Amino acid sequence: MVTDDAGQGGTTAGQDNRAGHQGGAGRMVQLITPAGERVSHPEYDPWVKDISDEQLCSLYEDLVVIRRIDKEATALQRQGELGLWPPLLGQEASQVGSVRALRDDDFIFPSYRENGVAYCRGVDLPDILRVWRGAASGGWDPYTVNMAIPQIVIGAQTLHATGYAMGIQNDGADSAAIVYFGDGATSEGDVNEAMVFAASFQVPLVFFCQNNHWAISEPVRLQSHTQLAERGTGFGIPSMRVDGNDVLAVMAATRVALDRARRGGGPTFIEAVTYRMGPHTTADDPTRYRDPNELEDWAAKDPIGRVHALLDRKGLFTEEFETAVRTKADTVARELRAGCVGMPDPEPLDVFKHVYSTPNSWLERQQDHYSRYLASFGDPEAATQEEGAR
Repeated sequence: MVTDDAGQGGTTAGQDNRAGHQGGAGRMVQLITPAGERVSHPEYDPWVKDISDEQLCSLYEDLVVIRRIDKEATALQRQGELGLWPPLLGQEASQVGSVRALRDDDFIFPSYRENGVAYCRGVDLPDILRVWRGAASGGWDPYTVNMAIPQIVIGAQTLHATGYAMGIQNDGADSAAIVYFGDGATSEGDVNEAMVFAASFQVPLVFFCQNNHWAISEPVRLQSHTQLAERGTGFGIPSMRVDGNDVLAVMAATRVALDRARRGGGPTFIEAVTYRMGPHTTADDPTRYRDPNELEDWAAKDPIGRVHALLDRKGLFTEEFETAVRTKADTVARELRAGCVGMPDPEPLDVFKHVYSTPNSWLERQQDHYSRYLASFGDPEAATQEEGAR
């Protein structure tokens, strides 16, 4: 099925596919309706024909676990264990469907909200929270999981991804890169510059835009009077618009884009139309700028609910399966919490670690000055004991 909006029927599949593959944004591709119906799309169905019932159940587990991670991290922030947290509630299918389409040797460049991608990629649970607790400037070693650390500067990671993809191209490898960003980032110069270079050099890169409809308090309709996928088309980048709450449609679209990249066909722009159900971050209050009716409308298009309904239709959503998924989610949440509260605070001089790959006299001089500054306070414990003795 092809839709104009998530959950609303549209026109013929062939018209959409021509738009998506020839550079037009087209209408939105959907394979699972909000009611859990598996609908046919002759040109995208082949890209997910290998997804068995067992794999569909695994995708459902991913969605549920990621939502549980998000809920637990939000609670940890509210309890003072994290300084900040960017919720991904409602965007689970966009992250699971895309990351599960990747190979291990593909490289991921996330923004700050791709915590679900990090989980699926195998990042250790405490490492997902390390930056948000203020315990490190980077959560993990990017080369152990082929995923860069979260990028806070809006859109900057698209330039990094383009450069990395140029490196893949120069090496003659058949791997690819994918870069995640939101609708608000499409208004940033970095994103547009990245698309210029990616299109010019035809690099193996997937631009994956999660259009969650809100750039903090600004609605997407204020930023763009056209579909965001058409921005990619303007740079000569083939573009697709997919139901971002449909895990199968997202997977199919991402596989199409990756196949193009591996065959030397250059970059692809995917607009995954989804919705941010929670705040921009835990420092945000969306009730100040968002109509509550929007939440009701999008709750009916929930990415987890539709896979649940599909599994139920297929007779796969048994009590045993539901219990196993819930147990897995609770176990992950406990490990996440334990890893967070048990995380040691960084030492003051740790700020100088990992700044440069080799020793640098300029940095060493700063570290020496800072060390002597800290030493000027003496031993706080000894000073307290001396004060009490007087």
